[in-house]
Amino acid sequence: MRNAEDDAGATDSRWLAALMHAAFFLLLAVALARFLLRHPGGARVPWIIAFSAVLAVLYVVGVAWQGPHRSTARQRLWLSLVVAVVVVLVILAPSFAWVGIPLFYTGLRTLPTRAALTLVVLLTGLVIASQVRLAGRWDPDLVLGPPIVAMVAAGVFLQMQRQAARQRALIDDLIRTRRELAAAERRAGTLAERQRLSMEIHDTLAQGLSSQQMLLQAAERVWASDPGKARTHVHTAASIADHNLTEARRFVHDLAPADLAHGLEEALRAVAARASGERLTVRVHIDAGERAGPVRLPDRVEAALLRIAQGALANVREHAGASGAAVTLTLLDDQVVLDVADDGRGFDPGVGVVPGVRGHGLPAIRARVHQLGGTLTIESTPNEGTVLSASIPLREP
Repeated sequence: MRNAEDDAGATDSRWLAALMHAAFFLLLAVALARFLLRHPGGARVPWIIAFSAVLAVLYVVGVAWQGPHRSTARQRLWLSLVVAVVVVLVILAPSFAWVGIPLFYTGLRTLPTRAALTLVVLLTGLVIASQVRLAGRWDPDLVLGPPIVAMVAAGVFLQMQRQAARQRALIDDLIRTRRELAAAERRAGTLAERQRLSMEIHDTLAQGLSSQQMLLQAAERVWASDPGKARTHVHTAASIADHNLTEARRFVHDLAPADLAHGLEEALRAVAARASGERLTVRVHIDAGERAGPVRLPDRVEAALLRIAQGALANVREHAGASGAAVTLTLLDDQVVLDVADDGRGFDPGVGVVPGVRGHGLPAIRARVHQLGGTLTIESTPNEGTVLSASIPLREP
């Protein structure tokens, strides 16, 4: 995986390499011109021209060989041949020693550090020997100058390499961390989706099956004594089964509550109608304030409110022993509030457990409310009923 830092580093490396290649050929041309001007017609001229041409061609071939992979055997062989030809030229004409200076960079970039420093020492010694030979005398500047320049150049280059290596390591760590975070987010998303599906199944299929079981058991009890009531129970159970079939098909499609096809208000009334029965009557009240027309909220909010109402009414029907319940939806400027009240047996909220409630009931309701940044309040007193209130903020998209 490449990024901006990698591209910038590669561009800088190419510019530096191009500069060193240009310096090599410039020094080679200057050394050749100097020799030809000072030794015209000399016996060494053909050899100098021939070796200069060989060196130029060899260098061009080596540059063409170089690729993104460093320290290959082919590159080392090429560098060895180039250095050998330079040594021969220096022996024939000491002024060619400066041609070896650009090879500092090539050696440091191509060879392992120890081998590269050995090459730098060799080329520096070659430059010192050639300059002393040209001067014809011992000069401390000629002896100390080239090593100092070589040490500075090698030190700067090695420090740049270490910094580049650290930067690459940091980038690799960052990329690895991003991948790990992405994997963790995918796992968290999978777990959240599983939890959501479990709540969806509990609030639809499981509750419907529970209602069917209760209705069929009631029908069985009165089958002989009151066949008409038994048939009513069976017909109601069949209606719930048909609704559950619709919900099951909806799971396969888009997991959107089937009841919401006609809006939240109608969906709440349909849920209330299904929850109502011989022993329980559920009423629905919508307080939309000054808003006109059907109640329309964000899809996620409508789905959550519907499921909360289903879960709360399922608890009322199965555990509260209530004869009446009321579902109230109140739309305010910045939030929507859903209240489900019943006149059942109630419980003590301080105990933390609702008697007889099992499965995902209240935990599922609480999870849905918290997922939307809302608050859930439960007020209840033994034998005086229960009021569940879910408040969900309405944020601007």
